[in-house]
Amino acid sequence: MEQQVKNLIAVSLLAPIAAQSAMAAKKPKNTDPTRPNVIIILADDLGYGDLGCYGAKNVQTPNVDRLAQQGIRFTDTHAVAATSTPSRYSILTGEYAWRRPDTDIAAGNAGMIIKPGQYTMADMFKSCGYRTCAIGKWHLGLGETQGTQDWNAQIPMNLGDIGFDHHYIMAATADRVPCVFINDGTVANYDPSAPIEVSYKENFPGEPTGKDNPELCYNLQSSVGHNQSIVNGIARIGYMRGGGKALWKDENIADSITTHAIDFIKENKDRPFFMYFATNDVHVPRFPHQRFRDKNGMGLRGDAIVQFDWSVGQIMETLDKLGIADNTIILLSSDNGPVVDDGYKDRAEELLNGHKPAGPWRGNKYSAFEGGTQVPAIVRWPKAIKGGQTSNALTSQIDWMASLGSIIGARVPQGGAPDSQNYAATLTGANTTDRPYVIELAYNHVLSVRTNEWKYIEPSDGPKLLDWAPKTETGSDPQPQLYNIKKSQWESESVAAQHPQIVYDMQNILRHEREKSDKHSFFVPGV
Repeated sequence: MEQQVKNLIAVSLLAPIAAQSAMAAKKPKNTDPTRPNVIIILADDLGYGDLGCYGAKNVQTPNVDRLAQQGIRFTDTHAVAATSTPSRYSILTGEYAWRRPDTDIAAGNAGMIIKPGQYTMADMFKSCGYRTCAIGKWHLGLGETQGTQDWNAQIPMNLGDIGFDHHYIMAATADRVPCVFINDGTVANYDPSAPIEVSYKENFPGEPTGKDNPELCYNLQSSVGHNQSIVNGIARIGYMRGGGKALWKDENIADSITTHAIDFIKENKDRPFFMYFATNDVHVPRFPHQRFRDKNGMGLRGDAIVQFDWSVGQIMETLDKLGIADNTIILLSSDNGPVVDDGYKDRAEELLNGHKPAGPWRGNKYSAFEGGTQVPAIVRWPKAIKGGQTSNALTSQIDWMASLGSIIGARVPQGGAPDSQNYAATLTGANTTDRPYVIELAYNHVLSVRTNEWKYIEPSDGPKLLDWAPKTETGSDPQPQLYNIKKSQWESESVAAQHPQIVYDMQNILRHEREKSDKHSFFVPGV
């Protein structure tokens, strides 16, 4: 009898716990329209003309096309910069990268460019109760200073210090060492039998390089540069020793980051989350998985676009299966314009067959011409955005932070996101209000100004073509350039001499913007 009483007491004590567990298991999904999930899908070197919904003829992108059909396709969206690091910096901080002297294309062993204490997009979402993560290409540095990272231990300064609850990233790009993933500050699948060393100054004794041992580059041969350490039969920029089982295989990168993205979505399906999903596919070295090969007539670059489309489809399918697609904003774009021949013999230029990666725009990645920063941009949010829309509004990625912050009701602290403006109504299709102007940054620090009618490029000395990317125009000219974009998207004939007042007005825009840097300093601790 005494034992029965004890059993009854135990059951009565456990009952509330069991009830709470049952309630937790039945916890409703995030249905609060003021706190939609947000996924930024940022492609790498994907051009305006590389997607079916933007007129691509030689490659099929059914998943991205479906995303556009269910949302808004923007036709005049600009990355802040024509290269990766400054473009990404601007998206995640709401600050023009050209205000900072250390935001050029980062080495693989760069120290963190976004410093702890600087307000980021991840901080903004976290302040509103979101779970945050970054998955895929990073290219914004790790650790306190360049070249001081110990890749064999926890990296003391990482994405956890700038608002991200979780990260699974490539330290830089696929063509730069170290060729390992970083999982929450440590090398993923770390192999203690093969400690990692990285240098961007000199090679390690006995390590082969693409320059001296081209026969070891069995997956891809270099054309210009990209001839230092060899990983997975492909030579890279920079020198690396060790890694062992932690070294990635390029053909598996898309599978790896997509799997981690899906896992994060599943783990956070019942609470609001923000995911920065940055793919590598179209960036060199292009080496997609075998199952995506020969899907079009454009070789590896075309196959890489197909692989990117697959990743998009996997995320869309996951949201559908979990029943959270309606209240999830997907914002898909690219970090800059396209480049075709960028250092590897992948026949990308030879196999274009009429395909125009930059669409109707002149120039490519690196360039001051429009092809350098004109990027595809698609927004889908079924709960709040009517599908099948096309917006011709002039927009900039610099405004994503303030616009998304407005949607989720975030309070950005004074000095945070200093260049980002709230265009949430344009982003969600409530109107088609143009930004008064967008500012574009070329690889050589030349600034341009675009309005919905005019394009101004400030004068600069320098070559007309890049020596490492054949056929890529820089846009450099010692004279000011002015183009009427409404009359001709292709910047073929400068009309600066005919419109001196417009040139003066555009120059004043740049002068006033630069004065903001002088007045406010945009101080970041440690810079």
